[in-house]
Amino acid sequence: MPTFADRLLHFLRTFPLPGALPGGAAALSPFREPAVYELLGRFAHKFYADNRPRVAVLGINPGRLGMGRTGVAFTDPGALAEFCGIGHELPRQRPEISTQFVYRVVTALGGPAAFYQHFYLGSVYPLVLLRNGLNYNYYDAPALIKALWPDLRRSLRQQVHELGLRTDVAVSLGQRNGLFLNRLNDELGLFGKVVVLDHPRYLMQYRRRELDANVARYVAALGECLPPPAPRPPGLAR
Repeated sequence: MPTFADRLLHFLRTFPLPGALPGGAAALSPFREPAVYELLGRFAHKFYADNRPRVAVLGINPGRLGMGRTGVAFTDPGALAEFCGIGHELPRQRPEISTQFVYRVVTALGGPAAFYQHFYLGSVYPLVLLRNGLNYNYYDAPALIKALWPDLRRSLRQQVHELGLRTDVAVSLGQRNGLFLNRLNDELGLFGKVVVLDHPRYLMQYRRRELDANVARYVAALGECLPPPAPRPPGLAR
């Protein structure tokens, strides 16, 4: 039986590239690059090699220097090695600030092995978007939103139904992302509710003095999504 890892790899590898996009935007799929796909596969088979239903924690779309290089959402090359234990030969780069924040949260929730048992980090739109060679967001222009809307719908449906995500709750990373995720959810009826959190990049750029408090807010919000602990069998010694 295919595992969560197998289904995730298939979803990302086969998600179609769009046609020509407006405003000079372009999409690319890093998962069709053998080196990126190999790292993603090692990560997926280490942390997603089961069939647990996970809570979707969805960002906007991958960045070219984070997921675009490692294949793993919110995970730059340094975090992939240091926190996830997956060695590689990618060149060193300046740490991604979103990654720094996310892995503070991951560590506070017990580390990657514990975190990825319950949560799936992904994106509303799973492909890298660029404009003039720089990262671009799917919501950065009305014409781009309109052009990508069918693919945004397809992406969410596939992630929920094919990966086997929990449908009672999902988490948006980013307020504006949350607006569109809620609009999509109103159309598709996939999740019982969407919890919207400030984006890690925003918090690291504009609220860094409140870093510990912001990490604590994330931990509390994600902790509320965790299933309650199994009841202790009667008579079991404490």
